[in-house]
Amino acid sequence: MTKADLIESIYEKVGLSKKESSQIVELMFDLIRARLESGGKVKISGFGNFTIREKHVRRGRNPQTGDEIKIAARNVLTFKASPVLKKALNS
Repeated sequence: MTKADLIESIYEKVGLSKKESSQIVELMFDLIRARLESGGKVKISGFGNFTIREKHVRRGRNPQTGDEIKIAARNVLTFKASPVLKKALNS
């Protein structure tokens, strides 16, 4: 499913114009993005949790040359599905 598919679904099911549907989807993504950028969690009941996790500096290996390299520290986005979503997917 793409962002355009979400907009189309809102347009069809709610009856808003495509422009209004697009604004709602964009606003929702902006709110989620802003919360994650500030280091917060996003919990959507019945769906799951989005969190930012810090990965520390670590050693890796270049698969082509076999040389050891240093992998820089970074933040990664993690998603953990809720039990409700897991149950729906596995039933």
